[in-house]
Amino acid sequence: MLRSFFQDKYDTPLSSQSAVLERDYHLQVAQNRIQFDNTQLEVLQDLQKIIDQLELSVAHYQKSLHQKLFSSPPKKSQSVYLYGEVGRGKSMLMSLFYEACPIEQKRRVPFSQFMLEAHAFIHAWRRNHDTDAIVALAKAIRSQSQVLCIDEFHVTDIADAMMLERLFSQLFDLDTLVVFTSNRHPDDLYQGGLQKEQFVKFTRLLKDEAKIIELAAQKDYRLIHLQALEVSYYSPLDAHANKFIKERYDEFTDGATINPSTLPVLGRNVLLSSIHDDVALTSFDELCAQPLGSIDYIEIAQTFNLIIMANIPQLSPEKRNEAKRFVLLIDALYEHKVKLICTAEVSPDALYPEGDGVFEFKRTVSRLIEMQSKSYLHATNNILKSH
Repeated sequence: MLRSFFQDKYDTPLSSQSAVLERDYHLQVAQNRIQFDNTQLEVLQDLQKIIDQLELSVAHYQKSLHQKLFSSPPKKSQSVYLYGEVGRGKSMLMSLFYEACPIEQKRRVPFSQFMLEAHAFIHAWRRNHDTDAIVALAKAIRSQSQVLCIDEFHVTDIADAMMLERLFSQLFDLDTLVVFTSNRHPDDLYQGGLQKEQFVKFTRLLKDEAKIIELAAQKDYRLIHLQALEVSYYSPLDAHANKFIKERYDEFTDGATINPSTLPVLGRNVLLSSIHDDVALTSFDELCAQPLGSIDYIEIAQTFNLIIMANIPQLSPEKRNEAKRFVLLIDALYEHKVKLICTAEVSPDALYPEGDGVFEFKRTVSRLIEMQSKSYLHATNNILKSH
């Protein structure tokens, strides 16, 4: 349903929304929430054109209803595919666009969640119907969302790529406006190598239907945030601990929605509180109270650049298995130079005062302390991340 407002002259952008993205961007700069970057501002100009065009469409729709006129609607907006390296501000720009978008029938969703929902719909539809599940899925999505914003778009499976080509072809035919963010150009999305010729059809669709925009900011702004952090290890687990975790997650993901996510490891799924680009939100219970091992922790370290981990307890001899897993986790993060922000019940040197493996745990204590240092936060991880 479109926002209910009316404008007689709909052939020019509405003044209430004209340049709203630039206004909101400068407001965030003034509030020291972000640093000014001219490349980000240039991208906003393209997103503002979509806002303006959507405003014209809304005004035309309202005028048609009011005056019972059926003149030709304004030209529809082109979808956008925004890509660039991690930490350059893609999610922040997406947030500004989504908040200003005048269409009520809109949705913003991480790509991983979008895929989970798509596969669940297709599975259920094929079990109960004989008609095309992908066509039905596209219609279901369009019935709920005229504007669809998809964060962290990536493709690792050729079967997914072939399904997505059909799905988005249908969505574009249904006049769904899609805004993507991704770390890769469409031509570089599929890194598998096998059956790459099958993937070309999908990349061609993206390039035909969406304007491809690179956010070429030179700085990783999350690294600047990290280096400015006064505290990366927060204790005790008091009333402010949860707030600390939430604020850090918002800071390093530009306020991304928290959605339970999974990381596939050798056919299994490791549950995490949320995943956003190469930032993982998790807890001690998720990573150390579960039967995980070195392979899982190495995969985590190779996938993420920043781990935000809540609720590390003081460990007793009865928790020796959890302590061993924590040692393996910290070893993997340390070796891959992954940054760690966490909350804990006690200081590092009091985490595991006695029990099996207490001597080995001293190395973990040393590494936890070093991981809070400026030199560690400045260290570069040259491991190729999965996204």
